Amino acid sequence: MTHCPNCLQDVLSHSSSGEEQVLCNLNNEGGFQEGFDILPILKEESYLKAFPEERRCRAFLEFCAEGDVGAILDLINSEEDENASMSSDEGAAARPIDVLRYQDPMGSLNTGLHVAISKGRQEIVWLLLFLASNLELHYFPPDIVQAARTLGATREEHTGKVDIRVLENSEHGTAENLAQQLGGVWEPWIQSGRLRPVMAGFLPIV
Repeated sequence: MTHCPNCLQDVLSHSSSGEEQVLCNLNNEGGFQEGFDILPILKEESYLKAFPEERRCRAFLEFCAEGDVGAILDLINSEEDENASMSSDEGAAARPIDVLRYQDPMGSLNTGLHVAISKGRQEIVWLLLFLASNLELHYFPPDIVQAARTLGATREEHTGKVDIRVLENSEHGTAENLAQQLGGVWEPWIQSGRLRPVMAGFLPIV
């Protein structure tokens, strides 16, 4: 993966902090970039070749980072249609990936909620809480609920599913823990308890 396809030399190097990198000069639609570290892209493509079923999940995390509500809803709706088709074709053997609760194996097991909080995407956090938590509706501003329903978002049946706020990354941190570390725009969220994990009605994590 780190060998040049032309000269076949290993082009892996290390940054000043000791992290592995593969630097190149990149020229694409975004313009010319000198000294671009292409290693993360190579690692992701290698991972997706091994696990192509997770490509949709990777896209979901990108949409969470970008704050693209419409793209997330389109992806979720298309996933539901695809899962319904898989279930009818394969019966009980079908075990589709839960995109909303996907934890990034290449990114410290962070969920979309972790990603949205790290990027300051409050609209995505509202959406994920609406779709994948048991946070009661009275915690949501009316305009958020109305906008979600206008865009076609519906609250799923949570029985037997884990509240997204419970999920921890590889450092045993929930999304609330991350918000506490970042502070700023997340202070009102922390004080209100909206991000606090609640297990009622959900399966425990084992």
